[in-house]
Amino acid sequence: MPLLPRRHKRRQWSRWNTVEEDAQVLGVARTLTSATRLMDVMRLLRPEDGISVSFTVNPGSVFADGLEDYFTGLGASVLSWREARRRSFDLAVACAVHPSMRRLDAPLVVMPHGAGYNRLVTESTGDAAAPAGLSRRELTRWGRVLPAAIGVSHEDQIARLARTCPQAVPVARLIGDYCWDRIEQSVPRRDLYRSKLGVGHGRRLVVINSTWSAHSLLGRCPDLPLKLVTALPADEFAVALVLHPNVWARHSRDRVHLRLAAAMDAGLLVLPPEEGWRAAVIASDWVVGDHGSTTFYSAALHRVLLLAATGLDELDPASPTAALSRAAPRLDPDGDLLEQLLTAAEKHTPEDFQDPVDRQLAARGEAGRRHQEVMYPFLGHRNVTLPRHHPGPDPVPEPSPERHLGPTTFDVTGTVLPDDSVAVRRWPVVAHHHEEARGFYAVSDQETHEIWRATAAVLARTVIDAELGPEDWLRHHIQHPNSGLDVAVTALADDRCLLLLRRGDLLLEAHAPRPFGSPRPQLDPLLLGAAVTVWLNAARTAEELSRGLLIRTGTRATRVAFTAQP
Repeated sequence: MPLLPRRHKRRQWSRWNTVEEDAQVLGVARTLTSATRLMDVMRLLRPEDGISVSFTVNPGSVFADGLEDYFTGLGASVLSWREARRRSFDLAVACAVHPSMRRLDAPLVVMPHGAGYNRLVTESTGDAAAPAGLSRRELTRWGRVLPAAIGVSHEDQIARLARTCPQAVPVARLIGDYCWDRIEQSVPRRDLYRSKLGVGHGRRLVVINSTWSAHSLLGRCPDLPLKLVTALPADEFAVALVLHPNVWARHSRDRVHLRLAAAMDAGLLVLPPEEGWRAAVIASDWVVGDHGSTTFYSAALHRVLLLAATGLDELDPASPTAALSRAAPRLDPDGDLLEQLLTAAEKHTPEDFQDPVDRQLAARGEAGRRHQEVMYPFLGHRNVTLPRHHPGPDPVPEPSPERHLGPTTFDVTGTVLPDDSVAVRRWPVVAHHHEEARGFYAVSDQETHEIWRATAAVLARTVIDAELGPEDWLRHHIQHPNSGLDVAVTALADDRCLLLLRRGDLLLEAHAPRPFGSPRPQLDPLLLGAAVTVWLNAARTAEELSRGLLIRTGTRATRVAFTAQP
């Protein structure tokens, strides 16, 4: 039997459709980075317009690990590369171009997968002066331009394209940056994203961002996440890490998590490679980064910025990202990290990097419509017309950071202020990464390291529904022959604790009153024990606590009332 023509096959397949999908579009990904950007773009092809979307993995990239699982996990229709080459499509869309895409039977539209075209990757381009995505090798075959359209986020990229591949200029189209539009649209959800990251109660968020390669932040300063999370007072700062998806794909999730294990024990939040980085940047106060797109978008959001690596050795010198790398202040990984953050915040002005941002991000707020105006005309022969209404950018999803239990031992310092309040600072302690104590140690009942437990001045039980009763647990630990504890604390509720002081064998119940018009306060038993120890170390009496205590951690103040055992 002779093979049916392709158009006849398409008519046959429609027999099984519940709704008509005459237009067939293929999304083509080479890496997870391009895949996540592709999912942004494909949401602009509306199913109600009769458009069917499938995805395929263009093979050959060293960063392709896990791509099919990514698409399958989203419930997308996935075709093998072989099957994608055998079928015809009305349009193929890719956010990373490769000459092998010429084998597809479809007009090809290519777009950037980051903030513009910036990186020099001679392995892909064969040209030390052409950034990836704008090179002659990637865009042409035997002198013929392969893509039917090349999307750029700013007109400046067309001028650069004229230098690297002039024959491709006629198909270049200004489409803006839909990823940026989604970020900007999501700014009102900052408090929601901070809540999901656990950044409340006066804490500020530092996001560390590393792209891939030896020139990246992680390539230059692999221990910076651990250094930073242990250098900042835990009650005043939270630290989150965003790694380029290529890092995860090249080194495997298991090895990345093992490398970050100590930092995560100290409280580091790790954003998964698929999503969450945008919400983290919106939630951030500082960004410590390099030449990756996440850093660039952070500058566009006017975040306080410090670079631990510039990447100038692998950037197109004419790119706005290179200009940003040249202009942004540097972080000294071996210096006083807290002081550097505070100094950068004092000197920061929102307009510091406006020029490179403006040269990278054009047509702001218009990217959705411009993307559609490039893609929909290829579907016109299927009676698919451009939607009448402008597609507003969707807010980005809430972050779901990966985290460990968090710090179980703190190095504590503090002082009693003239108003009789207690200012406390706690730094996470990690085994084999702690040299000299700043003050005294406070440990939770989750700590397993014998040295920290044996040398602690404060022990706190964080589990409310525990085996031993609260008073029995306190007396067991305070009265143990080898105990050097000054204070033992156990949680009774989110806002109540029971304390036993070695001095005077005094048992106190503490609670945090809720001020009018304020949320219900949280009373951390380990912080409470630390504050009481600071009070006692300042030669204040336990009996004076009956008047209450005001605990200060940075800008946050928590008032605690005490009731002595009858």
